[in-house]
Amino acid sequence: MKFNFLFKTLLFALTLVLFASCDKDFNEIGSDLVNDDHYQFSKDESKTVVAYNQKVGAVETSGLPINALGYYNNPVFGKTKASYVTQLQLNALNPTFKSNVVIDSVYLYIPYFSTFKEKDNATGDTTYELDSIQGSGKIDLKIYENGYFLRDYDPSPSNQGNSQGLSERQKYYSNQTPQFAAAIANGGQKLNNSIYQTSENTDFTFNPSEVKTTYIKNSETIVKERKTPGMSLLLDKDFFMAKIINAPAGKLLNNNVFKEYFRGLYFKVDEYGGSAAQGSMSLVDFQKGNITIIYHQDKVNSAEPASPENRERKTLQLNMSGNSVNLFENDNNPNYEAAISQTQTGDGHEKLYLKGQEGAATVISLFGEADSSGKYPELEALRNPVDGKKWLINEASLTFVIDRTSMDNVDSKYEPNRITLYDYNNKRPILDYFSDNSSSGLSAKYNKIIYGGIIERESVTTGVGKGIKYKIRITNHIRSLLKNNDSTNVKLGLIVTENIASVSNQKIKNPASALFTKVPTASVINPLGTVVYGSSANVPDDKRLKLQIYYTKPE
Repeated sequence: MKFNFLFKTLLFALTLVLFASCDKDFNEIGSDLVNDDHYQFSKDESKTVVAYNQKVGAVETSGLPINALGYYNNPVFGKTKASYVTQLQLNALNPTFKSNVVIDSVYLYIPYFSTFKEKDNATGDTTYELDSIQGSGKIDLKIYENGYFLRDYDPSPSNQGNSQGLSERQKYYSNQTPQFAAAIANGGQKLNNSIYQTSENTDFTFNPSEVKTTYIKNSETIVKERKTPGMSLLLDKDFFMAKIINAPAGKLLNNNVFKEYFRGLYFKVDEYGGSAAQGSMSLVDFQKGNITIIYHQDKVNSAEPASPENRERKTLQLNMSGNSVNLFENDNNPNYEAAISQTQTGDGHEKLYLKGQEGAATVISLFGEADSSGKYPELEALRNPVDGKKWLINEASLTFVIDRTSMDNVDSKYEPNRITLYDYNNKRPILDYFSDNSSSGLSAKYNKIIYGGIIERESVTTGVGKGIKYKIRITNHIRSLLKNNDSTNVKLGLIVTENIASVSNQKIKNPASALFTKVPTASVINPLGTVVYGSSANVPDDKRLKLQIYYTKPE
């Protein structure tokens, strides 16, 4: 460890305080904040690195902590529709209804990720800025009753052989749109079917305004309730009258019965007006959403209508919890599709495409090819140098330079804020991830700042600067390979990440190889993508991916 490490850490923390503006999912933070002065250390960039594209394809999206919703036409990667299916659960079990129930309204509310900007003390109105969103165009949003039952456990024969019965959770995949679309219930009736508020369906946008509930009193509009920006929709009263208030006996007894009876909602997304316009897509925490049914009924059961003073106002809430699945439909840009479908070449690919959801990862091999004995000559030369003087590794890193030619048509706000490496063979983070306990002081998404992977951007006076590069330190990974002769030189996987704290994985439906069977969850959640230069000899030297090692050698 360098003698000035503590000073640099303190300087870094001060830099963050001075330059950070707010905590949001797609904000601007530089990656080159840990000082890169290396003083008297020797530098080596001669070791072989081979990096190539790896297509992900359909991936498990059941039970994700955050889900994407929307349609977005990315100039580099192509068009993506992200729809969502969720079960519902009764907030209060086995509700009872009295005589002459009349539903006043049914409304759905799901909060967006947003940042407080300012409050108008005169009006009480608050201004917010939406986070975790790309694009600002309209989309066509249809909400249906889901008819496809989302099971808890996989009933296939391979999971029924143990003494405890079913043991493996049922997996649902991102490419199952045909199954869910074919099973739309209730004759395909839209539940968000207002013809007066088309902003709730065919002209839907992710509105940054606060959600206000108002009423009129003495010709004055009174604000009853204020909520942060979110999806706020009126749903069909007649449907919920039949499905909930007039439900057959026993169907609301408990949530196990209820989830079979009412199989949830299908949020189906299409491009606005059938056009290929850019649209918009947002990350949404659906589990914080709910449906509220507001109704009036008699205080006492009676066959006759009660007088107004004998009526009571009641509410029933349905929570968006239980099983869920994110559905993706992609129409990939031909150049992107060709790049991620090409076979591996000797020195790797020129351009590396990193894209979340059903997108693409990068596979990286260090120290060239193994010989007939399974050893890597370049690595063995470092482990057992001819002169007997082993290197002391001060720092090792991989720097990924962004291909600005490919990315220039992408709004810089929608470039991934972070990428990360993982052990491709064993589906887990590398040593440098685990050994870095540094904190950003802003958000957990920017922790592990020494390990890195945070985008470095151009300096601009307004807006968000274009991305320049990402740097990830693999110092401890390389130290372990040199110190322990039995350490396996595993391949490394490179992905975009939505949350650096996440270490879980999602199963790939049709694995491309025996090693590529899972992909980190944080990549599946993230809808963004970038293009960086690869390891091919055709890439200019100053942009080519290299393993950079700073070391000292005993005299």
